[in-house]
Amino acid sequence: MLIRDASLIDGRRVDLRVDGGGIVAMAAALERCGGEPVLYAQGGAILQGLHDHHLHLFALAASRDSFDCAAARNEAELASGLRSAARGRHSLRAVNYHESIAGDIDRAWLDRASPDIAVRVQHRSGRLWILNSAALRMAEVGTAAAPVERVAGAPTGRIYDQDGWLRHRFRGAPPDLGRVGAMLAGRGVTGFTDATPANDLAFFDTVAAAQASGKIPQTIAVMGTADIIAAPRSATLFPVAIKLHLHEGDYPAPDAVMDMARAADAAGLRLAVHCVTVADLVFTLSLLQECGLAGRARIEHASVVPPDMVPVLADAGVTVVTQPNFIAERGDDYRRDIPRSEHDDLYRCASLRRAGVKVAAGSDAPFGHFDPWAAMDAAVTRRTSSGAILGRNEIVSPEAALGLFTTPLSNPGGAPRGIAVGQAADLCLLTQPWNVARRDLRAVTVRATLCRGQLIHGASDEEKTGRKVA
Repeated sequence: MLIRDASLIDGRRVDLRVDGGGIVAMAAALERCGGEPVLYAQGGAILQGLHDHHLHLFALAASRDSFDCAAARNEAELASGLRSAARGRHSLRAVNYHESIAGDIDRAWLDRASPDIAVRVQHRSGRLWILNSAALRMAEVGTAAAPVERVAGAPTGRIYDQDGWLRHRFRGAPPDLGRVGAMLAGRGVTGFTDATPANDLAFFDTVAAAQASGKIPQTIAVMGTADIIAAPRSATLFPVAIKLHLHEGDYPAPDAVMDMARAADAAGLRLAVHCVTVADLVFTLSLLQECGLAGRARIEHASVVPPDMVPVLADAGVTVVTQPNFIAERGDDYRRDIPRSEHDDLYRCASLRRAGVKVAAGSDAPFGHFDPWAAMDAAVTRRTSSGAILGRNEIVSPEAALGLFTTPLSNPGGAPRGIAVGQAADLCLLTQPWNVARRDLRAVTVRATLCRGQLIHGASDEEKTGRKVA
């Protein structure tokens, strides 16, 4: 394929020839070879394909068929929305619930809102599911051994950290992974890391089949259990880290964590640790430094980092994978629920980079919005949905924000991938030049996305018009 008249970030206009999955020529003007397809960029920016360094594929796919609780502003709207979404169904899956909508809902609340079908609601943290009585019956929760919270012997419907158990109980048609692949391609994403801690060898089998069928064209790096050490590796699907999901107040034995870190390192993988509190960071860093593997670890989220922890992270050599989109999506909740003195500690970016910490970004979709451009905009503006600025000192430039999503999947926070002859043709073509796009990243539109030289979003000009082009 010949890409004509694209612009680089520095404004230079170039033609690029893509063949065999790579960039084989780049110059101010290239002659068309034979009948190769042509894509006219019309001055639009040509960028590296984006990498989302932290999302959850199956949960994102399932969320597309789920009721979004975040659309409700209060208890009445949530109850009404659930009843409406339940019509004509035998069960309902709902996501993105937060206590600010209707408090600590439970089985009894859901029974009043929607008593006729099985309803299960996921908290936006991803840790908690709340089931109504019909859903509990469908899940066959009838024994004391079932992992459901109980008060005075009666199930509250609240189930923590049991996604695998619930998935087994609510078996149905698998979610449509093809929609996720197309959705991400439409925003320029050519690769992502699935950060689900329960991923195992079966996950690899399912995803490999989806890639082979063309449903998922992106390259995928995988976190999961220690089982993934034995997973087959290819250029498009490979393990990257063993994932440890910490829960403050219920930490694993220190020796077990160090054993996980050593096992990951021996297999050429990293230990990735879910850290959303200061206590999580202290626990993780102390153990990683004790076993000498901090530099081989990644901290997922680093949601709260006090100023005195910034140099500690830098000295440890860990990589931080953050979610600037949460400032836009949840910032007003943080302003209400978190002491003002801690607002600057949330989802740090600029201060970590200044200190020398390797920083990359992911969306945490579906627990955050999947659009990387919205996340970049949040990193640049630090604006909440109401327009308030949260953490002004953490603002980064548009170029730095782009860099959060253009480092290799195997080295998040490392040197951004380049556009040059010999590089892989994982590319994102915008409809506007970079000097325009950088002014409002949320408004960016993607004209075409290429993964390993193949168009996975958009079309060549011949395909669009049905006419031969010169």
